[in-house]
Amino acid sequence: MRDYTKQVLAAVRRIPKGKVATYGEVAEAAGFPGAARAVATALRASGGSVPWWRVIGSGGKICLRGASAFDQRFRLEQEGVKFRGAKVAMK
Repeated sequence: MRDYTKQVLAAVRRIPKGKVATYGEVAEAAGFPGAARAVATALRASGGSVPWWRVIGSGGKICLRGASAFDQRFRLEQEGVKFRGAKVAMK
């Protein structure tokens, strides 16, 4: 596994239950500011071994499609994350 992927996955593991972080915030926390798009690649490489559902798009948007988007919202709601319409109620 590449160093970048390891650092991104470690950053995702640090997101507390009931909280979210944007792809950009994860990239910055991993030490790669500006590499938000590459976070999705690292998450796919994880095989689901990290709490991927806590990573969202800017402004609270769920970027996944179809059943994956439903699964992400369900998991977040189970952790107590609040939504305003289709977006996470960001504070």
